[in-house]
Amino acid sequence: MNSSSYIGITTMKPYCRVLTSCRNSSIFKFPSSKSNHFIADNSSKFQSKLTQSRRFHCCSAQILGKKCGINSNRRAFRFSDPNWGQIRVYRSCSGAHGGRRGVLVISNVASDFRKHSTSVESHVNEKGFESIYINGGLNVKPLVIERIERGHVEEESGLEFKDPDVNFDHSEGLNKEKVEREVPEIEKEAWRLLRSAVVDYCGNPVGTVAANDPGDKQPLNYDQVFIRDFVPSALAFLLKGEGEIVKNFLLHTLQLQSWEKTVDCYSPGQGLMPASFKVRTVPLDGGNGAFEEVLDPDFGESAIGRVAPVDSGLWWIILLGAYGKITGDYALQERVDVQTGIRLILNLCLTDGFDMFPSLLVTDGSCMIDRRMGIHGHPLEIQALFYSALRCSREMLTVNDGTKNLVRAINNRLSALSFHIREYYWVDMKKINEIYRYKTEEYSTDAINKFNIYPDQIPTWLVDWIPDQGGYLIGNLQPAHMDFRFFTLGNLWSIISSLGTAKQNEGILNLIEAKWDDLVAHMPLKICYPALENEEWRIITGSDPKNTPWSYHNGGSWPALLWQFTLACIKMGRPELARKAVALAEERLSVDHWPEYYDTRSGRFIGKQSRLYQTWTIAGFLTSKMLLENPEMASLLAWEEDYELLEICVCALSKTGRKKCSRSAARSQIPVQ
Repeated sequence: MNSSSYIGITTMKPYCRVLTSCRNSSIFKFPSSKSNHFIADNSSKFQSKLTQSRRFHCCSAQILGKKCGINSNRRAFRFSDPNWGQIRVYRSCSGAHGGRRGVLVISNVASDFRKHSTSVESHVNEKGFESIYINGGLNVKPLVIERIERGHVEEESGLEFKDPDVNFDHSEGLNKEKVEREVPEIEKEAWRLLRSAVVDYCGNPVGTVAANDPGDKQPLNYDQVFIRDFVPSALAFLLKGEGEIVKNFLLHTLQLQSWEKTVDCYSPGQGLMPASFKVRTVPLDGGNGAFEEVLDPDFGESAIGRVAPVDSGLWWIILLGAYGKITGDYALQERVDVQTGIRLILNLCLTDGFDMFPSLLVTDGSCMIDRRMGIHGHPLEIQALFYSALRCSREMLTVNDGTKNLVRAINNRLSALSFHIREYYWVDMKKINEIYRYKTEEYSTDAINKFNIYPDQIPTWLVDWIPDQGGYLIGNLQPAHMDFRFFTLGNLWSIISSLGTAKQNEGILNLIEAKWDDLVAHMPLKICYPALENEEWRIITGSDPKNTPWSYHNGGSWPALLWQFTLACIKMGRPELARKAVALAEERLSVDHWPEYYDTRSGRFIGKQSRLYQTWTIAGFLTSKMLLENPEMASLLAWEEDYELLEICVCALSKTGRKKCSRSAARSQIPVQ
């Protein structure tokens, strides 16, 4: 079923018009004609036009109903009404020359939940994990938009985000220096640049653009708000005690979820989160200077490789969890629409398929490495983010009769995934020696070489590169294939989420320290090591001119990875490694105008196609500095080992006696503390 969704704000000269959302998604099985019966006839033409363009926008309307006051001290998303399902009207206000200042309000969907809940089955094959309970039926994610002015002076849009209803006790200490110190100029510059990259929608901050280089004449999609790119920006604002922009971002991207975008008439699964979105200004029919702000999402249909982003939904869940822990505003997680969004993402990830492994099967270009780089299959980055998102979801999901099956599926997947990665992805000198002596073509449940890995796959560079002490998790594992490249993001998130054992996590940092000149050198950190070169580069990347050896995703150095390295080091009690890396970055980033990435084997040159004033480079540096100054905050963003997961074995659920599990041997390697 095709679906349509609308959200936006209309600005008129000299008056502003009241708008309401008219959302209809196929997950609720309501025809679109029933969702907008209150829309005025004079807007139907405009609605139809924007519907055909598949943009996330708003249709104007004249609405009858009661007027509701609003507390002038309240910021975005804090209005609640016990009559949740009713249409609400807010008075329009005269504007000076159609100014674009407004306040976006989302009602509290959790009110009176038990009296008005509607059960809608989630589509996970024929045997859904749960029934999703939606308050208000059709109006699951209502958005009401209002324009407010005080007298004739519009309120300035600033980034002093302080929601009076959000408890910032956890982050209060970050705003008050324990020891008075002078803020270095580079940090002042970074904050100015980060704030200048903020994107407003309806007069409220909703994210940051990917790059804000004033000299860039062809920004492509770098002028959009990316979910993965915004995460370090969000953490910087949260650690600064400014949570409103993060809350707005989470709720707006939630509203973008479940669009049925098509690539050659194919619709991806419900629950998909966009890779990015852009705030566009669209003129309304009829002229008179009227226009509308719309959110235009990209689900991959505009990407270079036309690949849907697998990691966007995982990052969204991780950021939602971080927001609650840092601000103490757990009410956001408990909203019915947010709970529904979490479940839709999980149902999409946990859907049964043909795959035999507990890891997620994805295609090339579905994550931070968004071009062809030979990571199709089960890349480590996705598995580590998947594991983190599952642990976050287990903490945030409201457990009831409708979610108990989903929680059980999460626990089973967490257990299976952690075992799979720890047992089969880990390599050190001992493991490589085992692989070197593998027997092949083994057919039995007792096979040692379970994936039929041929010893000749061990690359010559690895023999002399792997240190005697330490190891890492390989980049990918498939039948008869092990990708021995070191992928930094996946290994760092394995530490942060405790996907690896404590011994393995320590080993990863030991390897980074031992191979500092290869993985860090002049600029932290290599996205992967080593680079694909010569014939291997031509075959695997398709002769990609942007991913030439030691550039971009093919062995380039990305300062955006700095905050994740810092978090991993603090968690493992090794902050000195992070300080060393931050000091290297601090020497060059400002001088080089905050590049996206660096080229060459040692990271000495600014990337040949690198954007300058890259936002997540700036935000990653700021987040690293704040984490090092307040290391106690790192505990809110990382996970410790969950020993109960080690006792869960999906094999035990089998009704046949044919399955054998090697977990007993693997469990003996994990010290119980």
